[in-house]
Amino acid sequence: MSIKDQITPLIITFNEAPNIRRTLDKLLWARRIVVIDSGSNDGTIEMVRRYPQVEVIEHPFIDVASQCNYGLKQVTSPWVLSLDADWELSDELVRELTSLTPRDSISGYRARFIYRVYGRALRGSLYPPRIVLLRKDKAFYRLAGHAIRVVLDGEVLPLNGVVYHDDRKPLARWFTSQQRYSPEEAEYLINTPRNALRRNDKIRLMGWPAPIAVFFYTLFIKGCLFDGWAGWYYALQRATAEMMIALEVTDRRLRRSQAAEQGPSGGGKQRVGRWKPPVGVGSDRLH
Repeated sequence: MSIKDQITPLIITFNEAPNIRRTLDKLLWARRIVVIDSGSNDGTIEMVRRYPQVEVIEHPFIDVASQCNYGLKQVTSPWVLSLDADWELSDELVRELTSLTPRDSISGYRARFIYRVYGRALRGSLYPPRIVLLRKDKAFYRLAGHAIRVVLDGEVLPLNGVVYHDDRKPLARWFTSQQRYSPEEAEYLINTPRNALRRNDKIRLMGWPAPIAVFFYTLFIKGCLFDGWAGWYYALQRATAEMMIALEVTDRRLRRSQAAEQGPSGGGKQRVGRWKPPVGVGSDRLH
């Protein structure tokens, strides 16, 4: 038996008016869609309520993992299709959902992404495959720096169909998100034992190599150089994000070094607190 009728899409939103219609238009097959919103004021709520199968639940924002875990509790079906508000299912993936007949040991499915910039698909990106379809009773989310990880008890299989990522929110909103993410990521990189970091995170921890490496990697290895202005936009965006993280890492090292040199006579070591996002800032994720 196909699981398509047992799937509830779950979307976390905050001011996603430029994106949410494209996401929902690919979910018209769903009997129920759960949207967890943390105070949108740009017309997002009015847009999603035009879809009769959508149930909007407002919930104060603490962090993305908490928001997703709260959303899981609102789902009553066995399977959850967990989506960002700027993701769009391909027609191939929608058809594939009809043919899925997972055995009991399978707890989730992972999808590949095609990155779009204002509707134009790039030849490649740094966006990794993500677990998008999961058994509700086998999953929970946890934070890892600014990002979230879904933890599943069971097998995870790949999907053939892809998901399109296409965030059309204003560039100023992207910069605001990075200002929130980069301190969180720096704290994660510095405070996590080195042997527990992934290879990419170890490069980030070094500081200066990551922005340079990402810029050239996206342009030449991923082929964004041949994608015109959209490719340059993406390469510059990714390099800027890495540069902001590198600055935060370097800033923390300098401040901690200064505090150590001052010693007790200088008031002791200064504790570098973790920056917390304001309540109501929602589901943006660093890609």
